[in-house]
Amino acid sequence: MSLTFHWFLPTSGDARDVVAGGHGAPAVATTRGRPPTLEYLGQIARAAEQLGFVGALTPTGSWCEDAWLTTAMLVETTRRLKFLVAVRPGFVSPTLTAQMASTYQRLSGGRLLLNVVTGGEADEQESYGDFLNKEERYARCDEYLTVLSELWQGRTVDRDGRFVRLRGATLSRLPDPPPEIYFGGSSPPAIAVAARHADVYLTWGEPPDAVAAKFAEVRAAAETLGRRPRFGLRAHVISRDSADEAWAAADRLISGLDPAAIATAQARLAHSDSEGQRRMLALHNGSAEKLEIHPNLWAGVGLIRGGAGTALVGSHEEVADLIGTYRQAGVSEFVLSGYPHLEEAYWFGEGVLPILRARGQWEP
Repeated sequence: MSLTFHWFLPTSGDARDVVAGGHGAPAVATTRGRPPTLEYLGQIARAAEQLGFVGALTPTGSWCEDAWLTTAMLVETTRRLKFLVAVRPGFVSPTLTAQMASTYQRLSGGRLLLNVVTGGEADEQESYGDFLNKEERYARCDEYLTVLSELWQGRTVDRDGRFVRLRGATLSRLPDPPPEIYFGGSSPPAIAVAARHADVYLTWGEPPDAVAAKFAEVRAAAETLGRRPRFGLRAHVISRDSADEAWAAADRLISGLDPAAIATAQARLAHSDSEGQRRMLALHNGSAEKLEIHPNLWAGVGLIRGGAGTALVGSHEEVADLIGTYRQAGVSEFVLSGYPHLEEAYWFGEGVLPILRARGQWEP
């Protein structure tokens, strides 16, 4: 089966070094960067499409532009690229989300994918008026996704649930096709929801053995329900003509970081109630030493950025080799990014993808 690659739209801004933000990390660039204008994001989207990426992930949170509005504005700037839009269950009615997705699919020609984000940090959730704890957010997410599925199947939904109450909910026009659900999370409640609803289960870039073990857990839970999700990896990438060039680029990304800024970010991230974030922090323990945690897997991004904190680093051949290792671990989709996102898309698209194509692992 051919691998699928997605890129990332930096809707909080871009730079030649790591842009912080997410999961409690301060949302700042460490140098003067590129604002997330429609023109610049359009450049990235068009480059991703031309290079062979299938979709582009957009994040959600108070630290970035709204994913729905931004990607809807970008649809006309591209022809085929899909948009992996982050959505938080509970912020709007599931009926409205189902309707928005249906409209998006019709007007874009079926180019919507949904990345379901159960919740951010508690203080950010509360700023949006959401005071549920982590376990309650996953329970609500389960109800929410059940309703979305029922509406997209053309059912009229009456529900008196713990978190979702609806009467006579229905769609006048159904999405064709319904958008696929991408879902991540490492805690037991997250894995239970993923087993029931995910078309693609996403994990951040841990070493391949840890990724394979997590996939096995999700796969086993899904199989008891008669489901077979696909599996994806969310990571950054630094690929160059030689390994020395790649590692020099990685070093430059963090060489200007103020140790005080790293300490502040790590202290903020340590208060996250995300199991995935805890696992990211455990890869480096806040130290800039020994950041290569697996051959060609580097944890430097996570020193300052919340969420995905690792990067595939090396020559084009080495990065292709690591992708092959992840493929053996069960990964069939990759959601990648790099700093800056425009240039790094070309390094990967022109350097790594041809190698994977020659190896029979990818087709445009």
